[in-house]
Amino acid sequence: MPSPNKNVDQAFALAKERYAAIGVDVDKALEKLSAIPISLHCWQGDDVGGFENAGEGLGAGLAVTGNYPGKARTADELRKDLDEALSLIPGTHRLNLHASYAETGGKKVDRDALEPAHFKNWIDWAKAKKMGMDFNPTYFSHPKAADGWTLAHPDKGIRQFWIDHGIACRKIGAAIGEALGTTCVTNVWIPDGMKDQTVDRKGPRERLMQSLDAMFEKPIDPRLNLDAVEGKLFGIGSETYVVGMHEFYLGYAITRKKVYTIDSGHFHPTEVVADKLSQALAYVDRVLMHVSRGVRWDSDHVVLLTDDIELIAQELVRGGYLDRVHIGLDFFDASINRVAAWVVGTRSMIKALLLALLEPIDELRKLEAEGDYTSRMALLEESKTLPFGAVWDHYLQSKNIPIGRGWLDQVKKYEAEVLSKRG
Repeated sequence: MPSPNKNVDQAFALAKERYAAIGVDVDKALEKLSAIPISLHCWQGDDVGGFENAGEGLGAGLAVTGNYPGKARTADELRKDLDEALSLIPGTHRLNLHASYAETGGKKVDRDALEPAHFKNWIDWAKAKKMGMDFNPTYFSHPKAADGWTLAHPDKGIRQFWIDHGIACRKIGAAIGEALGTTCVTNVWIPDGMKDQTVDRKGPRERLMQSLDAMFEKPIDPRLNLDAVEGKLFGIGSETYVVGMHEFYLGYAITRKKVYTIDSGHFHPTEVVADKLSQALAYVDRVLMHVSRGVRWDSDHVVLLTDDIELIAQELVRGGYLDRVHIGLDFFDASINRVAAWVVGTRSMIKALLLALLEPIDELRKLEAEGDYTSRMALLEESKTLPFGAVWDHYLQSKNIPIGRGWLDQVKKYEAEVLSKRG
């Protein structure tokens, strides 16, 4: 546990005065921030590998680059790495788990036969850490997904296999929610699509709708599990046609009362993803926000404190959506220390939320309502140079987390003592 730094306390006291001068209650902002959970994605720790070894490579347009040493090879190693990352991230967060991370005791269990018991170790781990969990069916890296088609597959038998997988995962999500006492969001993303010119765009979408309806036919208590559906603009191997694009899933979420998933890497690079939140939330009750960083395409780079991330956080706070939006991360980078990637990405999202919470939002709304756009612009610009860093350091210190580069020193020590010995 790091020793308290008096300089941090003094800087924080001065920062509070500066923020108070523009009507911002820093203590209240930090209280709100500490109550916002971010769902950390398990697949950053092992390059989306999972533990079933069912297929050769990821498939489904997924690609992880790099071969940094120390990748988690077992569920125990992955949980150990998550423990290390979470010890350097302020707040109480969640775990986002894929079905391919089941622990079956060495037995072959296909995905349509997965049960809550296969995730008992994960549930016990989360319970001990007083964390919630979210879940995902895995519609890739499997022989029955080798051609890039699953719920929209022309073969009825293969479609039924993936429907049954989805049904099994919803039951697992409900079991997670019941065991942990907090709702599990189970998110459905499929890779189905075409690489080149597509003649029949209607048929696959009709099949996908029928498959989803069959999967979601049996109601589940929303206090235990919420169903989410996620679209995408394109993928590797589905550049021309994606069956489940955003318009399809937004319509599905509205008509079937499902959670609509917005992944910040799944749109055209020039689109402002933050602007989609208020549009979707005008029609759906909840949104799952997958935060990623695309570079030229959906490349799932580690989340940084960029303009795009700040805009998402601003929209969540300014729109009053924090109680209606579930925030999760979705990136995978094997070219750098994987634990550090978790820490950097999650802390960047938390920083963006803190910056948004430190805006003088009441004054800004008043100025906008009065038509004083000059003062609105000026106040927004002035708030950018306020001592946010002093507030961030105080927040870290209050959670007994190293400030500055101290967290990186701890990760490097972990790398030397643990990761480097994995071969």
